[in-house]
Amino acid sequence: MNLPNTISAARIVASPLLAALAFVPNVTVRAVAFVLYLVTAISDHYDGKIAREQGLITNLGKWLDPLADKLLLLAAFVPMFVLQAPASDPLLMLLPTVAETAQYPFITWGADEVSFPWWVLVAILGREAFMTWFRGFATRRGVAIAAQRLGKWKAGFQFTWMGASFFWFGYRLLIEQQGWWTAPHAMFWARVLGGIGTITMYVALALTLISLADYLVSYRRVFTMRAR
Repeated sequence: MNLPNTISAARIVASPLLAALAFVPNVTVRAVAFVLYLVTAISDHYDGKIAREQGLITNLGKWLDPLADKLLLLAAFVPMFVLQAPASDPLLMLLPTVAETAQYPFITWGADEVSFPWWVLVAILGREAFMTWFRGFATRRGVAIAAQRLGKWKAGFQFTWMGASFFWFGYRLLIEQQGWWTAPHAMFWARVLGGIGTITMYVALALTLISLADYLVSYRRVFTMRAR
């Protein structure tokens, strides 16, 4: 197994660990989860880059890399949704509860509670599922769907949002344990972090929908072609 494939395989192994660590109510453990998230997210860029630059693209790599991408999304979004969804969210009620369910919405200026609702989760994961199917559908018709600029911007905002959430899980727990809810400096940084998380969440959602529409318009001819 070459280096890019090893990196992809390591991301696959790390994803369930990342999801599990996020649910542990311990500041140190959540700091580890945040660092693990950073390493995993950054390596997502480098495995493909190394494979292209060094001519190490393989059929195994073409299978491992997208699998690692999808598992990282699930590993991040499952704890994010469970910990940040509104308490009355209908989708949340269908999932197993944990001790801190719905207790970690972002806080920022003008909003003491910015939650992660089900329709944002469904839109983002639904888009990923659809694009996985659509790429396969197009491939069977001899069309390769290339990555587009909007999709890359979407991924950038999405990764920033996920990073803000994982940092917030540890930072909010630290605030609670230290009794810093009335400390101006602690709350300032909490609101800065919440602002980053809130903005990137909604920008990522918008780019998710816009980029999907862009793909459908750019490759609409695929729907009228016959499979090879």
